[in-house]
Amino acid sequence: MGRIPSLGNLQDLYYLNLAGNNLGYNSTNDLEFLKSLVNCTKLKVLDLSSNSFGGHLPNSVRNLSTQLSQLYLGYNEIYGEIPEAIGNLVGLTVLSIHNTHIHGIIPTTFRKFTMLGVLALWGNKLSGKIAPFIGNLSQLFHLNLRANQFEGSIPPSIGNCQMLQHLDLSENNLTRTIPLELFNLTSLFYMDFSRNSLSGSIPDEVGNIHDIVLLDMSNNHISGHIPLGVGKCVMLEYLFLQWNSLKGIIPSSLASLKSIVLLDLSQNHLSGSIPTFLQNLSFLQHLNVSFNMLDGEVPTEGVFGNVSALVVTGNSKLCGGISKLHLPPCPVKSKKHAKNHRFRLIVVILSVAVFLIVLPSTFAIYWSMRKGKKTSFNSSTIDQLAKVSYQSLYNGTDGFSTTNLIGCGNFSSVYKGTLELQDRVVAVKVLNLQRKGAHKSFVAECNALKNIKHRNLVQILTCCSSTD
Repeated sequence: MGRIPSLGNLQDLYYLNLAGNNLGYNSTNDLEFLKSLVNCTKLKVLDLSSNSFGGHLPNSVRNLSTQLSQLYLGYNEIYGEIPEAIGNLVGLTVLSIHNTHIHGIIPTTFRKFTMLGVLALWGNKLSGKIAPFIGNLSQLFHLNLRANQFEGSIPPSIGNCQMLQHLDLSENNLTRTIPLELFNLTSLFYMDFSRNSLSGSIPDEVGNIHDIVLLDMSNNHISGHIPLGVGKCVMLEYLFLQWNSLKGIIPSSLASLKSIVLLDLSQNHLSGSIPTFLQNLSFLQHLNVSFNMLDGEVPTEGVFGNVSALVVTGNSKLCGGISKLHLPPCPVKSKKHAKNHRFRLIVVILSVAVFLIVLPSTFAIYWSMRKGKKTSFNSSTIDQLAKVSYQSLYNGTDGFSTTNLIGCGNFSSVYKGTLELQDRVVAVKVLNLQRKGAHKSFVAECNALKNIKHRNLVQILTCCSSTD
């Protein structure tokens, strides 16, 4: 513990590192020695971090060398506001004033730091909005404002910092949605927005930051589905989405995350079953899907075989899994039930096939009658239709998931799907012939459609049938 004497006579001093000592008395004039450095015109690096310096950061900081490129003041007892005069240090490439007691706003003179690459102001009491001019710091590659009291929205201008690799805005009071511009920062490998009050959904553009290693959006008010674009982040190792309001199924695109080490989806409203592909992610060491609305059988291989690496509590409809999970056994499907289910499935598939075959026939006959031509509809027309398997329809609709259900009547349901080989969005209509009157409804619909011509009429693409 002690004071630093005057260093003004060291005119050739260019590197001063006093970090990690017990300098200073936590008093108001601890940093007055900075005035003596005015004669050190060659000073480039000044590191005073991890000491006991107290008091305000004096305006004399403006008199430091214009050659100064790195200034470290973190882990001290400094308080008060950051002086505007610090903007005179236009040559700074690193400015670190973290874990002190400074408060107030980020001075507007920071806009002069056009060469700044690292700005670390985390662990303070800074408040107000994050100034949009930060987007003008084009050389910035490390921005850490964690654990302050910033409020308002994240400025979209940060998307102009195309060299940004590390972005941490966690533990603040930020609100509204995450700007799309931030997902164009293709150099990012670390993004942490956790413990804020952000809302809206995660855009599919998240897939643009394909080199991201850590993505943390936990403890917010984010809603909607987990976007398929997450699967494009092939370098992702840590994904934290817990304590939000996400819904829907765990998307199959997560199977592409071959490098994933930790995946936390807990405390959301996710539904459906736990995908079996998760057990094939060889680097996955911790999986938390607790307190959702998941159901069905828990896999047993990979991460699911290690009870200390897996958390599934709070999902009352889960069953099976390894014995140490103490989940109830999954119900055994009887052969009779399986046969009945297969029979019903075949009836539905054949009904759809008949519907898709008859409808084009009706249109063909109608047009031939209008033109006065004698046209016969033969089997070659059907042969020209693209062949689509039931499995393709099942995959394209995520297993006829309720999230893809776009319409439901008394006798049929319509699902939105994607044909994988054609990369085409289609509507799949499934008739329920177990419902009384469904057959009559089918015939009536065919009779109506053969007399209708409208630009909004859905084009019949093909039919499918299967013994499965």
